[in-house]
Amino acid sequence: MNNMVEVKLPTKIEVRGGEVNNLKSIDVDIPLHKFVAISGLSGSGKSSLAMGILYEEGSRRYLEALSTYTRRRIKLGNQADVQSVKHIPSALALHQRPSIPSERATVGTMSEVFNVIRLIFSRLGSPVCPNGHRLKPSLDIAIQMAKQGHEMGVLTCPVCGAKFHAFSAEDFAFNSDGACDNCQGTGKVRAVDDSKLILDENLTLNEGAVASWHLPGRNFMPSVAEQAGIRVNVPYKDLTKKEKNFVLNGPRTKFKMDFRSGTGRVFHDFNALYENAHDAVTESARTSKSARSQARINQFFTFSTCPVCHGTRLKPDRLKQLAGGLNIAQVTKLTLGQLPGWEKKVKAELPDNMHEMANSLFTEMDDNLRVLLELGLDYLTLSRNGNTLSTGELQRIQLARTLRTQTTGVLYVLDEPSIGLHPDNVTGLLSVFHSLVAQGNSLVVVDHNIDIIKAADWVVEIGPGSGDEGGTIISQGTPKQLCHNDHSLIGPFLSGSATVKTTKPIAPKVHGDIDFEVQNYFNLKDVTAKIPLNQITTVTGFSGAGKTSLIIDSLVPAIQAQSKKQPLPKQVVKLDSPLKSVVSVDAAPIGKSTRSTVATYTSIMDHLRKLFAAQPEAKKHHYTASWFSYNNKQGACPTCGGTGIVTMDIQYLPDMQQTCPTCHGDRYNQDIQQVKWHGYSIVDLLKLDVRQALPVFKSVPSIERELKLLDQVGLAYLHLGEDTPTLSGGEAQRLKLVKHLNHQQKTTLFVFDEPSIGLHPLDVKTLLDVMQGLIKQGATIVIITHDLNLMVNADYLIDLGPRGGSNGGRIVAAGKPMDLINKPQSLTTKYLSNFWQTYQK
Repeated sequence: MNNMVEVKLPTKIEVRGGEVNNLKSIDVDIPLHKFVAISGLSGSGKSSLAMGILYEEGSRRYLEALSTYTRRRIKLGNQADVQSVKHIPSALALHQRPSIPSERATVGTMSEVFNVIRLIFSRLGSPVCPNGHRLKPSLDIAIQMAKQGHEMGVLTCPVCGAKFHAFSAEDFAFNSDGACDNCQGTGKVRAVDDSKLILDENLTLNEGAVASWHLPGRNFMPSVAEQAGIRVNVPYKDLTKKEKNFVLNGPRTKFKMDFRSGTGRVFHDFNALYENAHDAVTESARTSKSARSQARINQFFTFSTCPVCHGTRLKPDRLKQLAGGLNIAQVTKLTLGQLPGWEKKVKAELPDNMHEMANSLFTEMDDNLRVLLELGLDYLTLSRNGNTLSTGELQRIQLARTLRTQTTGVLYVLDEPSIGLHPDNVTGLLSVFHSLVAQGNSLVVVDHNIDIIKAADWVVEIGPGSGDEGGTIISQGTPKQLCHNDHSLIGPFLSGSATVKTTKPIAPKVHGDIDFEVQNYFNLKDVTAKIPLNQITTVTGFSGAGKTSLIIDSLVPAIQAQSKKQPLPKQVVKLDSPLKSVVSVDAAPIGKSTRSTVATYTSIMDHLRKLFAAQPEAKKHHYTASWFSYNNKQGACPTCGGTGIVTMDIQYLPDMQQTCPTCHGDRYNQDIQQVKWHGYSIVDLLKLDVRQALPVFKSVPSIERELKLLDQVGLAYLHLGEDTPTLSGGEAQRLKLVKHLNHQQKTTLFVFDEPSIGLHPLDVKTLLDVMQGLIKQGATIVIITHDLNLMVNADYLIDLGPRGGSNGGRIVAAGKPMDLINKPQSLTTKYLSNFWQTYQK
């Protein structure tokens, strides 16, 4: 008799009373073991639900189950501002902006494919004995490599009898034992560039002629040089040869002198160590720890390929071992799409008794590769530096690494996974999503790609607006149900009834083209392009097709160099352009701390401080404008120092942040808040949103002008004191544009790199309206994008391809979008034509 009681498992995550950021105490059920998409306008609260509640609670609760010893070594998230969350699995997240890898990271190491390849070379490779005899791959070699202790890897040459150690997997690691001794595994060597040591020969040493003496801790070097008998008050160019040599190469000698510190304190008979211009750079590079400092120091170096390893990063003797007829450096130069072909060659040269081992190793490699290829990264080489990858490429590698684990019962939360994806790659991404759910996981995706939302099992839509006007659930259901839901903003785009052509052509104020030619730069061999002036041009194509190389790496620095009368970048062999400046606009966060706000980023804060300093109460107490800054101790709350929050260390629990108990998040001390303008304190004004502030500042043109511009770019819902690092990518992008809207831009090129990241289709319309405002000011706009909506609304389109990597690098279509829609010339324009037909039913 079966006495087992059937347990009914939960089918949904129950969120009650969610109030993270602008969420208005929402109650929502998220289906488990389904693919759920979250949609809404930029700033509506999508990420607050997905990341701020689902991921934070899912990850935090899992980590809290670990021991206190373990938890102290892992950064735990804060408890979400929510009444309750029931039935939530442990969660993993894929963030919109992955961190930039170091110079030591490559596609191979980041994807972990290189780890398997090192093992393949160790076990299946053909080593060479000290006398130059090559050993064929054999099971004996593989067994020897698997042994432990001093006998591991000891081989005997069958020709000469020499005994030698074969290379282990660790010996092929350029971040470990295999690193080239000359470059320490970076593949590059650096040398101080003498031409960068002297800032200006017309300056004296006291005036700062030596650039490297501007590095931290070296500002007193002119005084030490004077103590050594060098003239410090004549132009550097007029120094004698001997004096110049002392400045550049003088010995590290201590000189006894009186030294005045930055605080004004005088040290008598101080033993000051002299560091010449070269030493100041090399010592700074040796002792500096922060990435920011190293980046500043690197400006004094020139980098070249290591003459010992020739850029392979490995010790030269590691290249003697072969697998499939190639050494490990040659394999890392293969693209991910070429690795299956190399696998066949390796297996073909192995004896029968090694096939089982080979199949086991290559299955591991193939599992790593599968997701990468499905996500359209077949064109990347294993040796490609991680810090040269685009955001979309970084995110897809991160996604592949996360998804191949084949876990079950996990909640995956993905923020904009379609970043950098060509429309042709979306199918592969959806295949990965469905595999995840099929394995028994739950998937929540924040995205605006219509094809991704259409493929979801369930859609939750947040809105109806942004900021205070958002934060509520306006609709939810299957994509088909939302097509017929009058409250849904995404529904018309899912059904094909929305209007996608939103801009009307504007007659150019400036006529002509930018003509330029790029030769031999990555996969661009000989590309000649034309970009019409005072119009919107989209540059399209697969990831790796050459879009960034053509525009950001070539055109942008070429225009900047031409305006400074400097030589063009070496790959730009021709440039005919009347433009003099370039403005690059991306969706990166503004500011790194809560001290950066909408008011401080614009000029509003400066005007406010002057306004309050002019009030009678302020003059009575001698408060200057600086007193009305929460970044100065005179105005800041003494408890939180002007941040509005305090952080508490509570031992074995994660640090807890809470609103400052003294100022209650207002940042200012009480004395400053007593100064009023028209009945408002400065705190009262910073709490207003743009829409509320407009009538208040009607009589203050300098502030009203800024507010109107914020309203014009669709940011009227932002509060003046809102932290800029918390803004979405779309909000940050539009805020950056505010500074350029009220100026003539006839000689300016605006470059937008993937500007629709994080933008709802209705937000894209707002962005296009802003761009049209720039066009009316005479600007020329170039947009690098995969967004079909932006392509339809452009004046001109340049498509690079036909695919990525070695299969890209040339212009495969160019012309007016409607002409290309009617006669598609490339894969991108075929998708564009299908997109247009969908919305013209």
